[in-house]
Amino acid sequence: MKFNSIFYLLLSFVILSCNGQTSTNIKTIEAKDFADKINTTEKPQILDVRTPEEFTSGHIDKATNVDWLGDSFVVDAEKFDKTKPVFVYCKSGGRSKKAAEKLQELGFKNIYELNGGFLKWDSAGLSKPTGKVVGMSSQEYKALLNTDKKVLISFYAEWCAPCKKMTPYLTKMQTELSDKVTIIRLDADKNKTLMAEMKIDELPTLLLYQNKELQWKHSGFISEEDLKKQL
Repeated sequence: MKFNSIFYLLLSFVILSCNGQTSTNIKTIEAKDFADKINTTEKPQILDVRTPEEFTSGHIDKATNVDWLGDSFVVDAEKFDKTKPVFVYCKSGGRSKKAAEKLQELGFKNIYELNGGFLKWDSAGLSKPTGKVVGMSSQEYKALLNTDKKVLISFYAEWCAPCKKMTPYLTKMQTELSDKVTIIRLDADKNKTLMAEMKIDELPTLLLYQNKELQWKHSGFISEEDLKKQL
């Protein structure tokens, strides 16, 4: 009987501990819900945790740049009201996840994180149109497909970890498979117009064409072996 009491006491402690670990003030929400929350919040606190360069190239209206990779993230974050909602985003979600966790540690009570980051925001058509073409135009993109060979387009970014892993073998395949496949790598940050028009909201994204027709699409990391099977 005494053993059973001790067992149930320990079990209760474990359950309570687990519940404590999973409790969170962070809500990860989709782009349109993120926009709705901002629009219905008085004087919203919006933290863009990307680099100053990324922030300058385009950001959510009324956002403040608090660079997660900078040296003063905590100091800058402490300037915001911890009792009021705070909205956090980065480029694709990696940095904002870490930033949101740090904000929770600092005592923020209500944190909204943009799922998929500014890429998803752009893809959802929530960015203000500028009318300016950034990077390659859609006509120039279509011209890349004017070949009898297969064409593999790889959208990547310098800051994207899976992209970095794939770069060595994609570069190698550009030479090894040049007689069968034309492999073209496009920097997402330098081709924002294409990214928005094609609604590409994840990196890396691979698009395989044959006779100008899209045959295959993949977002996220893919191994060299699996990619070669597609080619």
